[in-house]
Amino acid sequence: MNWLAEFDAIAETSTDGAAARILDRIAFGSLILLAIGAPHSIAVTQGAWLLGMTAFVIRLFFKPRPDLRFSAVGIGLLALFGWTAVSSIFSYEPAISINKLRATSVLLIFLYALNVIRNRRAVHLIAFTLIGSCMVAVAWTPIQKLIGRGVQVYQVSANSPLTALGVRDGDVIVRANGKRVNSPAEVVAQFDGREYIELEMNRLDGVYRIQLSKQAFLDGSTDEAKLGFGTWNRGRGFRSAGFYGHFTTFAEMLQLVGSLAVGLFVAAFMVGAPGRTITAAAVCVAGIGMALLLSVTRSSQLALMISAMTSVLLGASRKVILICVVLAIPVSALGLFYLQNQRQVGFFDNKDGSIMWRQMMWRDGYRLLTESPRHIIVGIGMDSIKNRWLEWGLFDKGHQPMGHFHSTPMQLAVERGIPALVIWLVVLGIYARMLWRGLRLHRGSDWRSVGILLGCAGGLVGFFASGIVHSNLVDQEVAMIFYLMMAFGVSLSMMPPAEDVLRADAPILQPS
Repeated sequence: MNWLAEFDAIAETSTDGAAARILDRIAFGSLILLAIGAPHSIAVTQGAWLLGMTAFVIRLFFKPRPDLRFSAVGIGLLALFGWTAVSSIFSYEPAISINKLRATSVLLIFLYALNVIRNRRAVHLIAFTLIGSCMVAVAWTPIQKLIGRGVQVYQVSANSPLTALGVRDGDVIVRANGKRVNSPAEVVAQFDGREYIELEMNRLDGVYRIQLSKQAFLDGSTDEAKLGFGTWNRGRGFRSAGFYGHFTTFAEMLQLVGSLAVGLFVAAFMVGAPGRTITAAAVCVAGIGMALLLSVTRSSQLALMISAMTSVLLGASRKVILICVVLAIPVSALGLFYLQNQRQVGFFDNKDGSIMWRQMMWRDGYRLLTESPRHIIVGIGMDSIKNRWLEWGLFDKGHQPMGHFHSTPMQLAVERGIPALVIWLVVLGIYARMLWRGLRLHRGSDWRSVGILLGCAGGLVGFFASGIVHSNLVDQEVAMIFYLMMAFGVSLSMMPPAEDVLRADAPILQPS
């Protein structure tokens, strides 16, 4: 049972009473499970968080009670939640907005993790678990590409029922009536007892749906002939999404966890850690970078580059900084080439439909925000546009796809008011200051702690940068990882360094 004794030491479980010890184990074990599930499943992540937080709250009623820690960051997050609740009450659609508060409450993950993590070893364990779990999704990404998915159609005839519905060569049938299909036979089988089925189609990175009628089938002895195309294969041009349902969520997760891996790599390299340690960190960074490339998500790719440069600037020598700048040139060129090949757009392409759509949403968001003092103070309410979009003239009055404002600052300001945006920016500012303090406090200390702090600093910058063009704060899967990493950074900044006495003028990293 040595492993259990080690677990108790890392978790600092209570020695006074079996019930308190069991609750401490559940709370800390759930945090490990949360780190395992976060890169893959929102259900596992939320389930682990609720179980762990419940155990921790019950633990407060047992003696000796653990000291509650909030920190300035935690107080700011609670203020943001409070203002969001006020905004929801004054929402144009209060029922929808109040219901949305459940999603916003994931910020409590920060307070849960901050209070369960009680020493550096716990931070290291959870951080390494998060990276290790992410590497499972990274390993799955090229395998998923090789296997392929859906039915990619070619030689679509002029009289095909698919042609009449706008399908063209190279399009991929992904689902039929909501069920994944991998052959023409599986598509046709969905007509069993039905006259119409809905097909979900992929074209490059776009998704569209069509209603296919059985009566429109052509005469033919094969399923391909009935559907009116000559050949097919498994589609492989899709944007990688790991085990998530959407590539943007996957990319944002990779950007955050990748930031953590980069920080640890920089720290390990600068202190001259064992070769196998540096190699393992390099493999993680390279694997995450490749998976992010296959997601073909421009903003997250750029955010990780900004994040990596932040970690390098904070933790590396001038020589290493220069080498990284030189290496960034071919890496960027490769990314641009792959992006152009996969999405047929440039990195900053004003003719790209997704950029034009974002610009439309930002214009509409600014118009909504400034047309009423009420909107400036408390916003329109979370998700109220779902019922009021036509009244407010959004989405080009229905001619464009529905969505959100595709910018965290814009989303906060429009839905919750300017005060919510100000609170969020103050929280990020306080967090940045604590990370800087933590880096100075731990200078010359354990490289793993410094590496995690560097990764958190890079992740903060990358998350903010990506949030300018993505509403990543309202993406629960991404937000939960960000709050978990925030707990890493704040916890370490509140802990004393590993050594008792450190030179005040020591570099942030030095060889051990």
